[in-house]
Amino acid sequence: MTPARCPPKPRGMWLDAPRNPNAPLAGLKVLELARVLAGPWAGQILADLGADVIKVESPEGDGTRLWGPPWIERENGDREAAYYHAANRGKRSIVADFRDAGDLGRVAELAASADVVLENFKTGTLAKFGLDYAALSAANQGLVYCSITGFGQTGPRAHEAGYDFVVQAMSGFMALTGEPAGQPMKMGISISDLTCGLYSVIGIQAALAMRERTGRGQHVDMALLDCSVGLLASQATHFFTTGENPPRMGNEHAQVSAYGVFPVADGKVVLAPANDGLFRRLLALLGRGDLLGDERFATNESRLANRAELDAMIAAETGKWQLAELLGACGEAGIPAGPINPIDAVFADPQVRERGMRIELDGIAGVRSPFTFSGAELALDHPSPRKGEHG
Repeated sequence: MTPARCPPKPRGMWLDAPRNPNAPLAGLKVLELARVLAGPWAGQILADLGADVIKVESPEGDGTRLWGPPWIERENGDREAAYYHAANRGKRSIVADFRDAGDLGRVAELAASADVVLENFKTGTLAKFGLDYAALSAANQGLVYCSITGFGQTGPRAHEAGYDFVVQAMSGFMALTGEPAGQPMKMGISISDLTCGLYSVIGIQAALAMRERTGRGQHVDMALLDCSVGLLASQATHFFTTGENPPRMGNEHAQVSAYGVFPVADGKVVLAPANDGLFRRLLALLGRGDLLGDERFATNESRLANRAELDAMIAAETGKWQLAELLGACGEAGIPAGPINPIDAVFADPQVRERGMRIELDGIAGVRSPFTFSGAELALDHPSPRKGEHG
């Protein structure tokens, strides 16, 4: 049976034609009521995939426009923080004051003809303005409404604001990150915000796929804490299995040895021989074939039991090599190894360059969403919008 389809709605300010007809989400209409990172990150991914994303900003604008230095200066002299440009590419911007009835009506009208509303206000805030899911879905039964909050729409902390650093601490990330004898450490990126943005895109696309079957949209409830806890993966199953908290291990792997950061004559290298065959190749490469019959290192389990001794032996050998020479030899032998790249080296790497990960739009550089399709392309047509530049 063919599912019911939502009736056509007036387009309002939406584009008359897709930004890029060959983009996967060409023609999708997304209204973004979001600021800072998690919500805008999800919106930028949808925009890269071809959606028409209208970003609604307060008269003050998204606060990250002022999160500098560093700054990016437009051709007309406008100056905005680089941080803002990392999460707002490909969108259009309008300004709306929710205290103004006319502006509020304009936003509601856009929502009535949208496929997706994406918001990251504190739980319950948008209900005060009639912009919550219950109000907007009454006028648009096909609406997929994604809420991104710190702790979700339910639970004892539902009405609290969410901050990446706090969630990294609460989710277990910091208890797992850092050297064993050092302080718990946050990650070098806003991993809780960014992960929630990614999961939100998955949730939105799943709800849109379900709408194709049912004709109805739904509320997608995304929480920073949920998404971070969801990444615990094997660390969570370690706890479920043993009843013990996994320890901080620095650069060591809880289940694999030898595996870590080792010295070379001109720096450091990462080696990741994650099975017996790769480990044997590494011993042969390093001239330690004499250890191949040593029962202490015969299996991964025995190597874990003798990790400190093994790591010291490997470090003594890698320290005799130049980084480039060791990486070349590992590559020829099929042993997983890599340099520890600073950001400039990342974007100078031939592989990263070949994959086109750095893009430039109107003189503003950014990192493209990492999708490569055989029959579609991304919509990388314009940089982040100026505040209110589209009406």
